[in-house]
Formats: sequence, C-alpha cells, structure tokens
Amino acid sequence: MGKMARTIVVSGYYGFNNSGDEAVLHAIVTALRDEAQAAGAEARIVVLSGDPAETARLHGVETAHRMRPLAVLGALRRADALISGGGSLLQDVTSAKSVLYYLAVLKLARWMRVPTFIYAQGVGPIRDRGRFGPMIRSAFEASRYVSVRDDESKELVASFGVAPERIDVVPDPVMGMGLSLPSTAAVTTGAGVRLGVSVRFWRDDRQELERLAAGLALVLEEREDAKVALLPFHLPSDKLASEFVADRLVAAGFGPDRVEVHAGASHPKDMLSEVAGCDALIGMRLHSLIYAATAGVPPIAVSYDPKIDQFMRRLGESPVGDTDSLDADALAAAVLGRLELGKTAWYGEKRAAIEEMQQNSRAPAQQIFRELRI
Repeated sequence: MGKMARTIVVSGYYGFNNSGDEAVLHAIVTALRDEAQAAGAEARIVVLSGDPAETARLHGVETAHRMRPLAVLGALRRADALISGGGSLLQDVTSAKSVLYYLAVLKLARWMRVPTFIYAQGVGPIRDRGRFGPMIRSAFEASRYVSVRDDESKELVASFGVAPERIDVVPDPVMGMGLSLPSTAAVTTGAGVRLGVSVRFWRDDRQELERLAAGLALVLEEREDAKVALLPFHLPSDKLASEFVADRLVAAGFGPDRVEVHAGASHPKDMLSEVAGCDALIGMRLHSLIYAATAGVPPIAVSYDPKIDQFMRRLGESPVGDTDSLDADALAAAVLGRLELGKTAWYGEKRAAIEEMQQNSRAPAQQIFRELRI
C-alpha cells in the first residue's frame, strides 16, 4: 500500500527572485516533507508563484501562476490545505494590493471548503486598520491554525479581535535552514576575515548607503586583513545597491582584493553557504540577518523596518542604527568589536537561543499535519 498523500497549496511572495523569500519557501517545503515522512505520509506541494517554471526548478514542487485565477482555482480544487505564509504578506506600506491579494486567496480557499493555515507570518505595519483589521480578523478566525513570527505581529492581530490564545509566535521558517549545515559556526574563511554585507535601496538620497560605505571604509583601514563581500539578496535591485556601496569603497582607495560584489545566488542554500563563510555580516535585509544567525555568524543590523528590530531582540541584541540615524563611526566600532570577539565566541553566547529558534521553526509544519490527522 502506498503512502497517504496530502496536497498542500502554498501562497506567498514566491517566484520574484528574492533570496529571502525563496529561503522561506525552501524552509517550509523542507519542514512539510520532513513532517510528512515522519507521519508515514507524502506531502504533494503546489506553490502559487510569479514564475512557476523557476519555482518548480528551484524547489522541486508543482506550481500554479499566482495571478491567473483559473490556475489558482485548479490548484485549490485538488487541495487538502492552503498555507498562507511565511514572510511579510499582510502589510499596506508598500501597497494595499498586497493585503487584498493574500486575503482574497484565503477567502477563495474557504469558499471551496479548503482548510487554511497561517504560517509564520509577519503581520504589519497596517496603516488602514479600519479597512483591513476586520478582514484580517475574519481570515485568521476562519483558519485552522495561526502562527506569526514575532510578538508585535501577535499584538497587532489580537488588536483586530483574534483571541490571543489562538495565535502562536514562532521563529521565521528560515531559522530551520541552519539545521542542514554540517556544523553550525564551524565554517572557516581561511586567511584574513570576510565581512558580509547585504544592502538595499531605501532612502531617495541614498544617505544610508553613503554612511554605510563610510563605516566600511573605516573597518578596512583598521583591519588590513579584512575583505568586504557584498551579497545581493533581491536581484537585480540589491546588486545595484551593492555596486553603489562598492563604488564608494573603490573611490576611497580599496581595490578588488578588498571588495567584491557577489553575483547573487538562485538557490537559498547557495547564499546560506556564502553567509556561513563570513566572520560577521552587516544586514539591511531581514533574511540576511537570519541566515547569519542560523549559520553562527554575528549579524549587525541596519534597520529600515520594525521586523529587523524584532528579530534582533530575539537574539538579545539591537540594530546598530537605522536608515535615518546610521552613524559611520558607530557602525565601524560595532563591526570591529564583533571581529575582535570572533564568531565562535559569539555563537557560544547565542547558541541556546539560536538552537531553540531552529527547532521551534518547525512547529507550524508539525501542527498542520496534526490538524490534517495524518
């Protein structure tokens, strides 16, 4: 007799060449498959994607185009469950359309009597609470299981009227990727030190990147054995932001032997390996910081969004600055301090918290299979 199969549709920001979001999907798919195997079942995963062919290639899943209604309907018609998550799906800062799209997929699933699950979402910021609060409450109350990735998201969802006891706070799924590393914090970089840097455009005047570049120049002046590796997480925009910073460092007199811009990585595990080879990482992208922590590499955060502060608090740390207040001297001091301490010592201090987050990141997948009674 063959294994019992369950078809699970996953709705999120997938298929848009964003390493962080692809890492979320990779982590969710891996967790679901592991839990299915443990239950003696099979997880047939269908991802709603902006680039179905690429998502299928990267993750070995079935796909449907997220913006083609008939394709979405077809996927849900065969589904035993719909997962909405992870990532920051329900926020109206970049666009109200984001909230409306993901809530519409959840509502469509409910109309089709498909059980829905909220998987490690970061909810907010929500500016139009009068409009979206009731809609989010309705979607979450109708879901079999609700999990969010930080206390602030739980408080926001509870403020919309969802019972707090129904909301689990779990780590970002990407924390679970560190479980696949051969030996966390054991990756060495050879001679010298390698400083990873993940940047993005935020301010129109680019002052945050100017100050970040000035801080990096101070580090390179102080540590002649240091090299900067700029790691773009969202192509092509982050590669342009990385080149912006690299150009400032070249103008300051540092050549390609001290500064490199990585081409980017299509598969999340490849980028995780790049991060694991660093001695510290300066990150603006949330998932660059999560990659660093789960690989035992000290993360130094530059915040542009509350989700950055929330993650750093889980590590017992705080950002070195934000996009409005970043100071080059403070950044350099923080980096030099981390390099002096060394990543092995840093990981020793944070190991218990990191390992707890790694294990707890699998909780939503475990709960989903319990709810599906496998």
